[in-house]
Amino acid sequence: MNSLKHPSADERLRRSFKTLNKFMVFMFKIGLGWMINFWPAVVGRIMVIQHVGRKSGRTLYVPVNYAVVDGEIYCTSGFGESHWYRNLVAHPEVELWLPRGKKPAIVEDVSASPERLRLMRAVIVASGFAAGAFGGINARKDNDERIAELTRPYLLLHFKQVQA
Repeated sequence: MNSLKHPSADERLRRSFKTLNKFMVFMFKIGLGWMINFWPAVVGRIMVIQHVGRKSGRTLYVPVNYAVVDGEIYCTSGFGESHWYRNLVAHPEVELWLPRGKKPAIVEDVSASPERLRLMRAVIVASGFAAGAFGGINARKDNDERIAELTRPYLLLHFKQVQA
């Protein structure tokens, strides 16, 4: 009997996204982040969050799907309190690398907001194919109860843009 553990579907998904994330950060670093956002309905809206590691103090980068709702930027942490989420809580001053430029921002967790479902749905719709990868969510068709259930472990983040 093989004693090696087979990775779970979640773990395989995380590894796949980790590889894809490195490519996306590279594209943004060389000024081609706009190309990743060429077809938002399918690929999703993607930005990079430049932040500081809570333990290392190093500058780190994480690409995420995001939505602009009422002129404000939101994203989710689909794996709950991920490493990057904990970094943002420890150091909420970030720089957002958007398809057409960089903006300083302050992040806040708004998971308990009464607008959570509406905002979560907007981020999921803006996530393109990634939404289906996380439990088969179809934010355009699923009812509120299904969205609420499937996104229960997700954290919702708001980025307050600050003047540079």
